[in-house]
Order: sequence, then structure tokens, then C-alpha cells
Amino acid sequence: MPLKFLRALLPDPASLGPRTKGKTCIGCLIRGMTDGKPNSMYIYNVSDHQRCYQEVGAQAISYTTGVPAMIGALLMLTGVWRRAGVVNVEQMDPAPFLAKLMVHGLPWNELEGRNIYRDDLIE
Repeated sequence: MPLKFLRALLPDPASLGPRTKGKTCIGCLIRGMTDGKPNSMYIYNVSDHQRCYQEVGAQAISYTTGVPAMIGALLMLTGVWRRAGVVNVEQMDPAPFLAKLMVHGLPWNELEGRNIYRDDLIE
């Protein structure tokens, strides 16, 4: 019953693309050690909803969900990401994935330093 209620209440997801304005920021904050000292790195992408809609007819959320999945599949099918057994994507070499993001519409940026705070991430 709750799904039927939500379906009746919420807009059709396909109708959101032309109406969605602004940007989305998706990233990973990584904390660890560099040369024995604490360090942080934030790798992120900022995508514009209207630019994505003009290119593929979908908002940035759909775009930033589909492109990484496509790249992962591409890396697996071409043998770049291949290992015996069951592994998590995090165990694979990230360099080919990050390189493909740059050429398939999701260029990324990075911030590095001991103390990365939320205010540093605002563009």
C-alpha cells in the first residue's frame, strides 16, 4: 500500500528532467595516512541538470548513476577489470575508471589536505 500511495503522490520521474535546475555534487571523502601523517582527499564531480538534460534527456542524477555503471561494465567487458573469484569494485585499480569518467561526461576534481571541511567543497 505505501508504494501505491507514493506513486500517486510523487511526480513521474521522466517528467523531472526538463524541470530540474541547478547542480549536483557527488564525491568521495577519503581519509588516511600519507608518509605517516593524517591526510584527506575529496574526489568529486559537479554536474549541471540542464546540461545533462540537453545531452541525454535526463537529469544529472540519472546521468551520474548511469555513466559510472556503463564505465564499470566497459572495463569488465574489455578485460581491464578482471580477477578470479568474487571481488568488490573497490578492489579494482581506480585509474582506468577515473580516466574514463573524464572522457564520458563526468570530469572530476580533487581537494587534498589535512583538514577538508564542507565549506571547502562549495563552488
